[in-house]
Amino acid sequence: MNGDNFSLRALVDKWLAPTWSVPARITQVGRLGCTGVRYVRLEGEVSKRPLSIVFFRHSVGAWDVFPPTPASAAMGTRLFAS
Repeated sequence: MNGDNFSLRALVDKWLAPTWSVPARITQVGRLGCTGVRYVRLEGEVSKRPLSIVFFRHSVGAWDVFPPTPASAAMGTRLFAS
């Protein structure tokens, strides 16, 4: 993420620009099995063409179209110092 903490509603407005005549619909809600990251899949129309976008929730509470990077294992050098 680029430091901007966007709510899911703000991102839906930005990417899908829903209106009363062309609403955005939630088609799937869940968690990724390996990491437990929450996601929401929405469908709408942009320029009269269907568009489906998956939004992922990050640990800071913000949503983004990119999944969060998984925490990698870290090893300290203090463990091996004698």
